[in-house]
Amino acid sequence: MIRPRRLRSTPAMRRLVRETHLHPGALIQPLFVKEGLAEPHPIPSLPGMVQHTTESLLAAVRAAVDAGVGGVMLFGIPAERDPEGSAALDPDGVLNTALRAVRAEVGDELVVMADLCLDEFTSHGHCGVLNERGAVANDATLEIYAAMGVELARAGAHVVGPSGMMDGQVAAIRRALDRAGHVDVAILAYAAKYASAFYGPFRDAVDSCLRGDRRTYQMDPANRREARREVELDIAEGADIVMVKPALSYLDVVADVAATSPVPVAAYQVSGEYAMVEAAAANGWIEREAAIAESLVSIRRAGADMILTYWATEVAEGLRG
Repeated sequence: MIRPRRLRSTPAMRRLVRETHLHPGALIQPLFVKEGLAEPHPIPSLPGMVQHTTESLLAAVRAAVDAGVGGVMLFGIPAERDPEGSAALDPDGVLNTALRAVRAEVGDELVVMADLCLDEFTSHGHCGVLNERGAVANDATLEIYAAMGVELARAGAHVVGPSGMMDGQVAAIRRALDRAGHVDVAILAYAAKYASAFYGPFRDAVDSCLRGDRRTYQMDPANRREARREVELDIAEGADIVMVKPALSYLDVVADVAATSPVPVAAYQVSGEYAMVEAAAANGWIEREAAIAESLVSIRRAGADMILTYWATEVAEGLRG
């Protein structure tokens, strides 16, 4: 008689035949640094996460290195914002300053990534500059993205992550990087980024000033085939890594992309996914560590080569024992 249960009989047997494994090097830790802070500021909707000072950011990055985390993704929160997001291009702005400090601290011990978008820097909270009708102007935004990419590269980013979902953003940034001599700086494209309801805590984390919504440039959650098209376009434009965001509600999309992509595939376990587990665990409704592990394994099982998750350092420490 065929008995599949034979391979589930003991912890050792289950471990031996396990198909999907987590490892620290596949995890990327998002980190927030805010200009003008005297000490780290807790983010209530992201329990355990903070807006960092430069000093506490360096400690968090060092902890990620020690845990064996594959990379960190930095987000900057400026003290002043304007409609053009001009602080994003300031060589001495919060994100560029943080990048230089992080690279000086850890060098090449892990991959240092930087978010390339204007939503943290604009006074209206959109991912690009607005035209006279109040809509995001795609091509004018591309010019700023290109310049921002060069500044992030100069500051020390190994990888830039354009997350604004502008048409042609990867090509514009790649062209600018190459012309400036930064041919080794990679692009992690937020290729399939959905207009999700799960971003709320992130907007708290970056003190978002968003007015309205981003549905005219982020993807409709109902669409699956469109994601494959977006990914194919970004790869054709020179993306080195493509990403699906969010992760858990879009595992079908992750699987689609992983099945066909010739470049590595990332998935972002976003703030709302993190917050739901933390809130349920705090109320005693689920087992926290088991839920974290199961959620990450599911993303890997769907085909993601790497995962951005707010639990990256914690999980990596546990995996290394």
